[in-house]
Amino acid sequence: MSKILIIEDDQHLSEIIKDYFEMAGHDVTCAEDGAIGIAYFDRLGADLVILDVMMPHLDGWSVCRRIRKKSDCYIIFLSARTEDEDKLMGYDIGADEYITKPFSPKVLLASATALLKRQSTLKREYDKIQYRNLVIQPNYHIAKLDDMDLNLTAKEFELLLMLTQNAGRVLKREYLIDSVWGVDYFGDGRVLDTNIKTLRKKLGAHASMIKTVIGIGYRLEVE
Repeated sequence: MSKILIIEDDQHLSEIIKDYFEMAGHDVTCAEDGAIGIAYFDRLGADLVILDVMMPHLDGWSVCRRIRKKSDCYIIFLSARTEDEDKLMGYDIGADEYITKPFSPKVLLASATALLKRQSTLKREYDKIQYRNLVIQPNYHIAKLDDMDLNLTAKEFELLLMLTQNAGRVLKREYLIDSVWGVDYFGDGRVLDTNIKTLRKKLGAHASMIKTVIGIGYRLEVE
């Protein structure tokens, strides 16, 4: 059972989503606007947040940014805004998925289940991975460089983990997208480049350890 927080001002839609997730065995809390959603998140926490974009008092973009300052939980945007710029904005500020309205609650539940399952698989399979001055602890979802926490989003963490596990090997773009976003992801492939860019920024002076192999993908540099 995972803790799910739904932040959606359409209460009818919120109740439908809540029913689907509760039938799947999850613990669900609903908030009707962004300000209330943040208050619930601070008090109760969440493994996954389902977040509308256009809401009163505090929009979804602002809510996502605030959550990302304190948590690497999964975030799925639900929005009637279908432009590529909006989707890229969502991914750029830390969303793991961006689903446009209208949508199927079954598809939303399947997407959320895939995210939660991939993370639980990572936690089961690995305890601690060390590469040079980089230490990754999947069981605690922690990545440290020079003993400093990198504060990665869920997707950044999975990307860095995959690259570290395959240090020196070139991982194709398609493989990384399928592995991290799922084989059913048909969104803009630039989401990978955006996450690599923010990951490099967090690596700071060590950003060059992630190498771009033009036309193929990325690899973690081996000395």
